[in-house]
Amino acid sequence: MEITVRQKFTRQAPRKLRLVANQVKKMPLPQALEQLAVIERRSTLVLMKTLKQAIANAINNHGLKFDDLEIGTIQINGGPVYKRVRAASRGRGNEIKKRTSHILVVLKTREADKKSEVKSAAAEAQIAAPKVETKKSVAKPKTVSKKK
Repeated sequence: MEITVRQKFTRQAPRKLRLVANQVKKMPLPQALEQLAVIERRSTLVLMKTLKQAIANAINNHGLKFDDLEIGTIQINGGPVYKRVRAASRGRGNEIKKRTSHILVVLKTREADKKSEVKSAAAEAQIAAPKVETKKSVAKPKTVSKKK
């Protein structure tokens, strides 16, 4: 089972969020939360809130246990860019881009991985088993009786 959480229109540049997200992506869930608590960047707060929200949804809404969860993916996509102008010399204006981000966190359960492994093993067993030909029965033609 996959639990998906989105945080949209976060007022942080995607590049800065990705620096933290890439460090945490491959870690087990408890270790990722500890790492986010230690890293001193503003983007860790947003990622930690989103990750905790995904955990809370999994526990409260789906009845899953914390120990069964692991990080599936963390995606950081760019959102709309707010464009502002700051006064510069000689009456000109310099454009300032205030970037936003969309965060997608997907948690998956470890049980789902085990089930998929069992299904694939069962499928391989069926392929390896010899096929037994069954005798085909010939259908008898139906007789139509005429009513008088």
